[in-house]
Amino acid sequence: MIGERLRDIRKEKQLSQGDLEERTGLSRCYLSRIENGHTTPSIETLEKLAGAMGVPLYQLFYQGNGPAKPLVIPRKKDSPSEEWGLSGKWGGFLNRIRGLLGQMEEGDRKLLLGVAVKLSRKK
Repeated sequence: MIGERLRDIRKEKQLSQGDLEERTGLSRCYLSRIENGHTTPSIETLEKLAGAMGVPLYQLFYQGNGPAKPLVIPRKKDSPSEEWGLSGKWGGFLNRIRGLLGQMEEGDRKLLLGVAVKLSRKK
C-alpha cells in the first residue's frame, strides 16, 4: 500500500526515481523495491521521501479524497456519559493526552498520529 501511494505521489509531482535519488540520497534500486512492495521503509525514510516530494508525511498514509479532516476528541462533559473515554477511569487520561497533543507542533502531531494509526493496524 505505501509503495503504491509513493509511486502515485511521485508521478503526480512528475518526478522520476532518479529525481528522488538526487533529493534523498536513496538509491533507485531501493526506491523501486519500496514502490513494488518488496521492502518496507522506515519512518525516517518516509520523512525523507515526503520532504523530497514536498508533501506532508501523513499524505503517504491518507487515501481519502480531499484534505484530511483533523481528529476531533470530544471534551469532557459535566454529566456522566456512557461513551468510553469521556468520564471515569479513562476520561482524565484521554483529557491529558488531548492537552499534550495540543501543545505539540502540527508536524510532530501529524507524525505521531500517523505512526499510531500504522501501528494500530499491525497484527
